[in-house]
Amino acid sequence: MREVTVAAVQMKCCADRKKNIEHAEHLVRQAAGKGAQVILLPELFEGPYFCQERRYESYALAKTAEENDAVRHFSKIASELQVVIPVSFYEETKNSMFNSVAVLDADGRNLGIYRKTHIPDDHYYQEKFYFTPGDTGFRVFDTRYGKIGIGICWD
Repeated sequence: MREVTVAAVQMKCCADRKKNIEHAEHLVRQAAGKGAQVILLPELFEGPYFCQERRYESYALAKTAEENDAVRHFSKIASELQVVIPVSFYEETKNSMFNSVAVLDADGRNLGIYRKTHIPDDHYYQEKFYFTPGDTGFRVFDTRYGKIGIGICWD
């Protein structure tokens, strides 16, 4: 049986998306330096959790995986450090927006996307205002260090 070291990053996010990505990178490097091979970043860590209020201007935060700053940034970091990094992001497609994770393998390749399936609907979480239920099904990704499945929050 193979032994794999996994780390989960916990951090406070500010309004400056660039600073959040830089802070997350610092924590990823710290985890990798301690031997982590799979490093999970927080849900929608590029900024403060925006889904507690209905604000139309927040729709502008959604991007494709190819355009998303965090996905592009951590693709390079995953390759450099030879670690697997699942990156949570607000995804835009042609017709919908999703709460998604791009699974970046240790060579920086995006192995694919998982889209959050179960979207909460109550007065503390306005996620149905922002997200369509995922259409990827529950997936397992074959990474350099082993197979991993992704679930987001209520999944």
